[in-house]
Amino acid sequence: MMRGQEHGFILDRRLNAESEPLIWLGLCELRVMNDRRWPWLVLVPHRTGVEELFELTPLDLTMLTFEINLVGQALKEQTGCTKVNVAALGNVVRQLHVHIVARSEGDPNWPGPVWGHGLREPYRREDLHQFVECIRQRL
Repeated sequence: MMRGQEHGFILDRRLNAESEPLIWLGLCELRVMNDRRWPWLVLVPHRTGVEELFELTPLDLTMLTFEINLVGQALKEQTGCTKVNVAALGNVVRQLHVHIVARSEGDPNWPGPVWGHGLREPYRREDLHQFVECIRQRL
């Protein structure tokens, strides 16, 4: 049973297939996208049926902002990237989730978006585990 199912929360199957769990924070599960082209994290609020930011309670929205800042800072410190992109699009996966992506000049498709660019390049397992552990230590 995935965490949260006992309360009706189920992680979208596409998020589950394309990312790996990293850590649970206060509101969100932090996941890492399994695409080595970009250091790419995803925050998924543990709230059933929420698709839009404005559907969160004021307290949840405050907590999400705190977690975005915490994760964004850790990602920037770990990667030394030029820019941290933060986005909650939801056009393909409706479940509310927030992408936090480290971008640097010269990375694939810089300065364009990461979405829909080329084919996903999964991490080697040991590289994924090393990246996950480095982020955990910074949190």
